[in-house]
Amino acid sequence: MHLAIDTSTDTAGIAIADEFNILAELTWSCGRNHSVELMPRMTKLLEDAGVKFEDIKGVVVAIGPGSFNGLRVGVSTAKGIAFSLDVPIVGIGTLEMTAYPHSYTNLPICPVINAGRSEVAVALFQQTGSGWQKTRAEHITTVTELCRETETQTIFCGELKQSAIDELTQELGEKAVIP
Repeated sequence: MHLAIDTSTDTAGIAIADEFNILAELTWSCGRNHSVELMPRMTKLLEDAGVKFEDIKGVVVAIGPGSFNGLRVGVSTAKGIAFSLDVPIVGIGTLEMTAYPHSYTNLPICPVINAGRSEVAVALFQQTGSGWQKTRAEHITTVTELCRETETQTIFCGELKQSAIDELTQELGEKAVIP
């Protein structure tokens, strides 16, 4: 069994998976309450899935970009669990984790996370014949600049504010695919 934890944004998520399947998962809007809500929800999720903490053989945790406090809570919790159970811990970038569910397409995928001050954290990923690739490194930009950078039809995913969706669709038209 593996435990996955994502507290990098205002939408938190946890999941329990075995080698082949997700056994239980939970996402919720927690705002800035990660420290108060994470452990009780994790305990309930494990209980509902019939899994004991001792059954966990590894921990996966989102490592950002994202909310500093949210990341601190998630990474600290993951490290504490991994240390107490003497199991491995693996960090995965939040942008890659956000993009990967769309990897079945042949389109470039641009995950977007609000970075504050009218800026967003983005990267670009794509599934190609040679596998899953990051084609543009993580960086901070504005939605206006992101529109200028976008040359081909692209999937935009993540925590997009309505104003960002409006600007992307207005400026890019059919080039902006928003699931």
